[in-house]
Amino acid sequence: MVIEGSCDPRFSRLRDAFAANFAQGLDHGGAMSVVIQGRTVVDLWGGYADAARNRPWRQETLTNAWSSTKGMVALAIAMLVDRGKLDYAAPVARYWPEFAAGGKERITLEQVMSHQAGLNGLTVPMDEAGLLAWVPYVDALAAMSPLWEPGSRCVYHAFSFGHLAGEVLRRVDGRSVGRFVAEEIAGPLGADFHIGLPEKEDRRAAEMIEGPYASDWIDFVRATPFPHSCNNPAPRALAPNDRAWRAAEVPGGNGQSTANGLARIYAMMAVGGTWEGNCFLGAATIAEAARARIRGRDDSFAAPAAFSAGYQIEDPVYAGCASAQTFGHNGWGGAIGFADPAAGVGFGYVVNRMLGFDDSDPRRQALVDALYDAL
Repeated sequence: MVIEGSCDPRFSRLRDAFAANFAQGLDHGGAMSVVIQGRTVVDLWGGYADAARNRPWRQETLTNAWSSTKGMVALAIAMLVDRGKLDYAAPVARYWPEFAAGGKERITLEQVMSHQAGLNGLTVPMDEAGLLAWVPYVDALAAMSPLWEPGSRCVYHAFSFGHLAGEVLRRVDGRSVGRFVAEEIAGPLGADFHIGLPEKEDRRAAEMIEGPYASDWIDFVRATPFPHSCNNPAPRALAPNDRAWRAAEVPGGNGQSTANGLARIYAMMAVGGTWEGNCFLGAATIAEAARARIRGRDDSFAAPAAFSAGYQIEDPVYAGCASAQTFGHNGWGGAIGFADPAAGVGFGYVVNRMLGFDDSDPRRQALVDALYDAL
């Protein structure tokens, strides 16, 4: 396997770990990037962008980052908090009046952002087309009653997170979350990240491959008292291979990104929100967005969970080696992006072969371990 790209000699172990993932048959195609204090020190890619191995992975290859997209939504919300247009402690109904239906008038924005809102999915029938069309899905969320007492427990909002937060953003800003990210984050940063991919960019999109155990979590969640995130509609591992999925805005999980796109965005937050003279948001707002809202157990995954306002914190992948201030979000099947403010690090990793594991993904674990060994 030929690994292409650039790597500062200091991080040669990281290159070795990336190559080893291919040598062990774990990766089919993918990329990783590390940006430290504004400088890209690692930007590597390898393998194939399609299952048939006809398209070599390129620097510009885009990958469906699944729930790593949630970190970009969290940043967009934080930027509006920084501008005084949103307040984490405010009820969502202040910005979205229809949301008050069904006894939801007291649900706060930070409860939505930390998976405590009691709206991890719909109880009414909804197909994937309704999710992609936006309005049917957000109208159904606005009309329903909470599925548990908001604030009493953490249950992961797989799809609904992005539509809930995205509709709040649309109500106060007027733009969709995809357009906001393009105009306010990705464009100014020069970061290759998209929520709602233009058709002309389809040629760059990697074909997703459903590997062993990748979808086992769906049946597991469906067997719990909180199955709603896996119904109405059901998640499909290969949905990103459809043009309709890539074209739509599903901010909970359909962001298309390069590894460097993820790393560059997180690197901006890692250095306090100012990048090449442009201030995206203040360091205090970043710290507030990354502040813990819940630590405990996710009752749909039966696993420990810790969330801030939209970010995973204390993730097992980097816990113990990164600083306590580290925040980010991983994605179904392997992707991850995070910021470590203490080290000034932005990290991004994307893959097209989606795998499932009983514990943490050994691919990204090996990369993160090698990064911190070098640091």
